[in-house]
Amino acid sequence: QVQVVEFGGGLVQPGGSLRLSCAASPIIFGIDTVGWYRQAPGKQRELVADITSGGAANYADSVKGRFTISRDSAKNSVSLQMNSLKPEDTAVYYCKYQVLRKAYWGQGTQVTVSE
Repeated sequence: QVQVVEFGGGLVQPGGSLRLSCAASPIIFGIDTVGWYRQAPGKQRELVADITSGGAANYADSVKGRFTISRDSAKNSVSLQMNSLKPEDTAVYYCKYQVLRKAYWGQGTQVTVSE
């Protein structure tokens, strides 16, 4: 049974930074992409950023220049560095490992950007 766990959420002031991490256990082989998604209250879940097995990254327009996704293949983990956070970044952030047609989701971690 694969488990995906996210770490690093919390409360931060506008303009601040947070780093989210995501890991899968046991190690997953043949990963296509790993992505970070978020869902704010009353809104649909949306893609924030994802990264392919080859290291190509893709970002939502709303986070370009502020967020950076990276992966550590040896540790089977992915991180999301979030800088210059805004109140509209407040959401539950989810990590997803995609292997062919199979998706493995984490339970999510809350990020709140507020004074």
